[in-house]
Amino acid sequence: MQPLNTLSATEIVALTLNGTVNCETLARECLARVAAREPVVKAWAFIDLDQVLREAKALDSRANRGPLFGVPVGVKDIIETADMPTQMGSPIYRGYRTLSDAGCVAQLRAAGALIVGKTVTCEFAGPAANVTTNPHNAARTPGGSSSGSAAAVADFMVPFGFGTQTGGSVQRPASYCGIVGYKPTFGLINRQGVKPAAESLDTMGLMVRTVEDAALFMQVLTNSAKVQWLPADAPIRIGLCRTYAWKDADEATRNAVENAARRLEKVGFSVCDVALPPPCEGLPRTREIINDYERARGMAWEWNTHADKITDALGKSIRNGLVIPRAQYIEALEQVALCRHRVAALFTDVDVLLTPAADGEAPLGLAHTGHHRFQSIWTQLRTPTVTLPTDAGPSGMPVGIQLVGAHFADDRLLAIAQRVFALLGQGPRIEL
Repeated sequence: MQPLNTLSATEIVALTLNGTVNCETLARECLARVAAREPVVKAWAFIDLDQVLREAKALDSRANRGPLFGVPVGVKDIIETADMPTQMGSPIYRGYRTLSDAGCVAQLRAAGALIVGKTVTCEFAGPAANVTTNPHNAARTPGGSSSGSAAAVADFMVPFGFGTQTGGSVQRPASYCGIVGYKPTFGLINRQGVKPAAESLDTMGLMVRTVEDAALFMQVLTNSAKVQWLPADAPIRIGLCRTYAWKDADEATRNAVENAARRLEKVGFSVCDVALPPPCEGLPRTREIINDYERARGMAWEWNTHADKITDALGKSIRNGLVIPRAQYIEALEQVALCRHRVAALFTDVDVLLTPAADGEAPLGLAHTGHHRFQSIWTQLRTPTVTLPTDAGPSGMPVGIQLVGAHFADDRLLAIAQRVFALLGQGPRIEL
């Protein structure tokens, strides 16, 4: 049997539910991986090894075994946990504890998941980089702001991590770290107990290594039926959407997207070019207006009382948001709403869009977590998206592609993503 820490959540559940593997044994293998790699990767903001083993033993003694029985998970450190601090990547909240779990964490516990710890987040899920490194190359960023979750899943510490996306904080780290990143339709996963960044944009997301795992967790989190996987001969229509930001993509990303389109067409997929309709070219501007306006007001207490403990990068966003007039904010919301309506019409002729996931490989250095230009389009449009780690760049680092589905067509998107991933294959993985 392969090392237990390398198994997917779907594989783990098959073993734990029939008693082939117990939760404590599984937890020990995951913790051994953490011990071996955490000094370099720095994925965890909080982890108590003894507490994890106690919880694993308690799970083994349970008669009621849920659909995620024994699956180790990481929780982004802006998401509340009753038994662990929620420190939000900020000294302002050092040691801060809440009395309850966030709704999504409570759902996973009830389903039998093992909460291993809190994964590193950029400060308040914002632009300022934190300490996590890319597990493929410690000299490169893992992306942000869900940096710890992406790195922990990519490095085989846990098979699942929660992320959140306000700009590109799920899809970009997933692409940089070489894993599957799934951002559902806005609002499908409940956000109670999650520190807001910009509430009309904030979307819960999943960091996994397989599309099947994304579907499994969505069943638990949204009470959805099992995704019906597609037969090999199912007709699938792909819209190749380079977007207005195509010129900013590295050659590695352009090659990954266009090669994917050619390969899928050769095996029978219908592929056509699709352009984002106007006024979508204005989405970079509306994202900054909406993000800054909402963040400034949501962080009024932190700014008024602890501005000296907020980084310059986040402070700039707050200061900008405080002076944006309400009329400009409403105009931005209305422009985005028009874009949503017009983009929805694209899915009359295609099932999913194929588009870049990120500019290219993870950049060198840890000071900058990359740009959100290829992710924040879909965050604002509230469509479901999946990043698939299909390619390698010139430095051997992962490069992903992104599939985008129609609003609320999450199951269809996941089913197509599973077919695409099986056909295109996996890019670079961490060597054990």
